[in-house]
Amino acid sequence: MAAKTFDMIVIGSGPGGYVAAIRGAQLGLNVAVVEREHLGGICLNWGCIPTKALLRSAEVFHLMHRAKDFGLKAGDIGFDLDAVIARSRGVAKQLSGGIGHLFKKNKITVIMGEASLPKKGVVAVKTDKGTEELTAKSIVLATGARARTLPGLEADGDLVWTYKHALQPKRMPKKLLVIGSGAIGIEFASFFNTLGADTTVVEVMDRVLPVEDAEISTFAKKQFVKQGMKILEKTTVKKLDRGNGKVTAHLEDVKGTTTQDFDTVISAVGIVGNVENLGLEALGVKIDRTHVVVDEYCRTGVEGLYAIGDIAGAPWLAHKASHEGVMVAELIAGGHPHPIKPGAIAGCTYCSPQVASVGMTEEKAKAAGYEIKVGRFPFIGNGKAIALGEPEGLIKTVFDAKTGELLGAHMVGAEVTELIQGYIIGRTLETTEAELIETVFPHPTLSEAMHESVLDAYGRAIHF
Repeated sequence: MAAKTFDMIVIGSGPGGYVAAIRGAQLGLNVAVVEREHLGGICLNWGCIPTKALLRSAEVFHLMHRAKDFGLKAGDIGFDLDAVIARSRGVAKQLSGGIGHLFKKNKITVIMGEASLPKKGVVAVKTDKGTEELTAKSIVLATGARARTLPGLEADGDLVWTYKHALQPKRMPKKLLVIGSGAIGIEFASFFNTLGADTTVVEVMDRVLPVEDAEISTFAKKQFVKQGMKILEKTTVKKLDRGNGKVTAHLEDVKGTTTQDFDTVISAVGIVGNVENLGLEALGVKIDRTHVVVDEYCRTGVEGLYAIGDIAGAPWLAHKASHEGVMVAELIAGGHPHPIKPGAIAGCTYCSPQVASVGMTEEKAKAAGYEIKVGRFPFIGNGKAIALGEPEGLIKTVFDAKTGELLGAHMVGAEVTELIQGYIIGRTLETTEAELIETVFPHPTLSEAMHESVLDAYGRAIHF
């Protein structure tokens, strides 16, 4: 059977992959997508979307317990874990189905199967019917990543879970250990803690949410502890002893090793790229710690071969992958897109309280040699936050004292994952403190706290 020829073949249909395919089709390319599991990849099926559905259920549950604070009455408050999970899976299924519709609308060929690259410009797809060969001048790797496994901490789906097990829990944990306090770990800790699990979070670094600004991490930790979480920093889980219905964790810190028993453990210690069995090494693709090495345009160094999203390294974020997909498609179609700037990519964590940031932390700005001005504004000084019953929050801005450039913005509090885009736009437009100060923010909104943080950096805050 003769090989089918396309202008562009995308391997993987996660956020980067499906966006690359759609943008390529919009630009007139004949596009094929090869997917081995589910349309939409990890993000839509097992990551970003279903976790947010779970967290929304937990948020509503928490608000129901606070009904009295709002002059309301609610009795017999409880939850049905199976129904919560069913809603989450339903949301994921709806969006995954939407990807199929978009592919059909844009006349994109979809082939379900396992892809490999036997030689440059060729993709072999192992399907239920055998192996099919495809060719294209341009191939985009968007195979994503999976949970990292550490020796002795391997998941079994019963006592020790990965994020996939945590998304479809067989039971409600009573005493939960979460290993790792990055976005994945702290979101699951927040979800199960809100529903009543006795939750302990272990972090090997000196603070939770270690990639965030230290001040924001400290603020968030206080809120987590207030909610009943136990936070163990500078602590390592050396091993897990699994017994009948319980796990004994050996926890090591500067004082030595202690043991604690849990009925459930969630391992959230990072991710590894899906680079195996693709034939990349034989093609001459350079791989560094399970991630494909690429240049600023996501080119691998092998002519016509690109890598985007999680497989191409940090930051491991769906929105970064999507924009890389657009950039690569436009490059393949003969355009001249701008490269993605990692410093312009915001990070969002949907725990309670939410955390969001973009650009440099205060520490990194100082380390880079900047003379800085720092502004802060607490939610307790914001009328909308008080009216919402969400006074616990902080917005922090970091400016270059010489030029007024917004170097970074960091937030913790209600809905900050929505607010952060204001600062992202400001950085993209290269605005300085002058434009931000002169901007009229609507009242009453949480966004006014963003304005006040800028004002505070220059000694002009009004409400604090």
